[in-house]
Amino acid sequence: MHQAPKAMIFRTIFLALLLISNIQAEEVSFKYNGMQLRGNLEKSDNWPAGPVVLMTHGTLAHNRMEIISTLQELFAENGISSLAINLSLGLNHRSSSMYDCTTPHVHKHTDAVREIGAWVEWLTFEDVKDIVLLGHSRGGNQTAWYAAEQPDKRVSHIILLAPQIWSAEYAAQDYEHRYGKPLQPVLDKALSLVEAGKGRKMLEHVDFIYCKDTSVSAEAFVSYYQPDPRMDTPYLLPKIQQPVLLFVGTEDKVVRGLKEKLDKLPNRPPNLDVEIIQGADHFFRDLYAEDVVEKSLEFMGR
Repeated sequence: MHQAPKAMIFRTIFLALLLISNIQAEEVSFKYNGMQLRGNLEKSDNWPAGPVVLMTHGTLAHNRMEIISTLQELFAENGISSLAINLSLGLNHRSSSMYDCTTPHVHKHTDAVREIGAWVEWLTFEDVKDIVLLGHSRGGNQTAWYAAEQPDKRVSHIILLAPQIWSAEYAAQDYEHRYGKPLQPVLDKALSLVEAGKGRKMLEHVDFIYCKDTSVSAEAFVSYYQPDPRMDTPYLLPKIQQPVLLFVGTEDKVVRGLKEKLDKLPNRPPNLDVEIIQGADHFFRDLYAEDVVEKSLEFMGR
């Protein structure tokens, strides 16, 4: 007879704690380049002193996808504030959902690099003094690109989860394997339009990233497919000044060959720490996310 009241008490306490947790989470936004950018902010007791983890998602994804929301929850449990940004991908006030392939693509790979910088400024305006950048997959490359080209004392650490690797040969092979047609003719057409000052012209019925038979601007297509060594994250690592923690999942079927590329770096940066997570796939699901956060906390000195 005494069990029911106790159960009710525990349930009430649980719901109260959940409510408090929800109050600490808030959507934030600001206008940048004529578009409203959105982010999910999780404040802990150390806000705004930091560290605050600024998190960037992967290709055509969003800031409430499983890996990002799980990491935010785990950081919050350990007293770490975080801001998961929703890349605009060329859309005003973009929703927290996967990019709809029927929507014309005008976004460029490098747009994210600039948006990361805009969010660093936003955090600074909020009086945050210690920022940790975290990026997953393509977002890992964009995070590393920002760190390599924008040395910033406000950023203390860099965390990269299965960051993108790239080569022109692999990009061509992957495109043909995925869509059954060569990449180069489409890229040549897009390049010719950009060189003629018509980069905003839309290419119709084009296969692009994960989207079949879509429409994409010439400059957007070039941004994602034109050979550029900076698309390959290992190339960027020696240019980053801050300590870098990079995670590799042994069962990653999306970013294949990352460890091998890291092993072949001619001059491995002394500020680079590589963690191999046995059994983890590209998204570090379940207990692997806990491993990521535990190692990240050690890395940040927490």
